[in-house]
Amino acid sequence: MPQAYADCCGRWHARHAADGQRAAPTAEALMRSRYAAYVLGRHDYLLATWHPSTRPATLAPDPPGLRWLGLEVRAHRVQDPTHATVEFVARSKLGGRAQRMHETSRFVREDGAWTYLDGETR
Repeated sequence: MPQAYADCCGRWHARHAADGQRAAPTAEALMRSRYAAYVLGRHDYLLATWHPSTRPATLAPDPPGLRWLGLEVRAHRVQDPTHATVEFVARSKLGGRAQRMHETSRFVREDGAWTYLDGETR
């Protein structure tokens, strides 16, 4: 069942805005909060939760008219206390055309904080 923004991702966005902390307790929670950040255009949060070894200097804004339609998390696998993957499908629409992004993302936990490392799209 879908959670309200404040209960799911809003609290991680708010905590980051308040004190710069990346507080999502699991890789899956971080993945969900990053999807919400894409929807809301929160590039500050996306960059802050991206591992420094793979983080880009900046992120381009979404193309005008892009609408995010939903996220389906298909799997969350924890390899060990500091490594996890999340497989997901994110759906969007641009110019009347439906799109989907199917990715398995890798996350690492350092100093108690999960960060996005990279992903493999299908």
